[in-house]
Amino acid sequence: MTRLFGSAADRTKAVATLALLSVLPLYVMQTGGTYRARLLELFLAFALLGMALNIVFAHTDQLFLFVGALTGISTYTTVYLVDATGVTVWALFPVGALVAGLVGVFVSYLAARLEMSIIVIAILTLSLQLAAEEFFEGARDVTGGTTGLRFPGLDLPPVEAALGFPSRIVNYYLLLLLLAGTFVLYSRMIRTRYGLAFDAIRQDRVAAESVGIDVMRYKMIAGFTAAVLIGLVGPLYATAQGRVTPTNFAFQSVDVTVLIVLVLGGMRTMLGPLVGAGLVIVINEQIGVFGDWETAAFGLLLIGLFLYFSDGVVPRLEALADRYDLTALPGRARDWFG
Repeated sequence: MTRLFGSAADRTKAVATLALLSVLPLYVMQTGGTYRARLLELFLAFALLGMALNIVFAHTDQLFLFVGALTGISTYTTVYLVDATGVTVWALFPVGALVAGLVGVFVSYLAARLEMSIIVIAILTLSLQLAAEEFFEGARDVTGGTTGLRFPGLDLPPVEAALGFPSRIVNYYLLLLLLAGTFVLYSRMIRTRYGLAFDAIRQDRVAAESVGIDVMRYKMIAGFTAAVLIGLVGPLYATAQGRVTPTNFAFQSVDVTVLIVLVLGGMRTMLGPLVGAGLVIVINEQIGVFGDWETAAFGLLLIGLFLYFSDGVVPRLEALADRYDLTALPGRARDWFG
């Protein structure tokens, strides 16, 4: 398993995190509640979208503000192909991810070719996001418009019947499996020459080119990788929502949340998007007591977190661990009580 990851530290973090997440549905099944199961699905979906944005934005300065559009493109492509061909969704949802990947790599190509700054890329992708939203609502024959489309999702009836798991729990484990693969991909990518090239490009594009780094190629790799990952999440995210509607992929519903997830959890970290997604889900659920002031309270809490954890929660916790040498606590405990 060591060879799967770029470092032993990444392996330890990933295995411990996946082990913890694998038992969460057991608690949900004991306490009951479809609503809680849906929250678990959304938690992993936004964590994965945050990891995708982490690759393309945090590491190569390509601010993709059309995550919702890419998610919708993948999902609608999958649904349309399933209806048109009658082929199982399992065979076609990778096609939707590939279509999203092609869109992402094309945008990265344009950005690199025209040497767009991060602000210009943000404006370009935001424009594409708004155009996609209009298309999703206007192309009623394809997307169903505001009424939406019924999507059975990536169901596994034999597994559900054999294990007695509801479909939402099965979808959760599918998202968890994708998260495990993303951990491996991210660790190996960042710990190799790709990560070195990404850091050089982010710090100084001109200097990176001067030492022989193909800036366009690496930016396109980052854009394609992130867009494909977003595309893979799309149908699973739609399954969690229960129905495919344009509002599911709106800028306010997806991109704003994903940005908060990434910045709050910590950019350029493997666990940052996961921690950020968990915090956003928990905070959003707990502020319901504020009633009409819910949105204001959510904003104030986020402002407080951003001010205290300016670099993100995970980097701040890692800095505290290094400062107080918390990694040595297990050994000290053995010495004290041994």
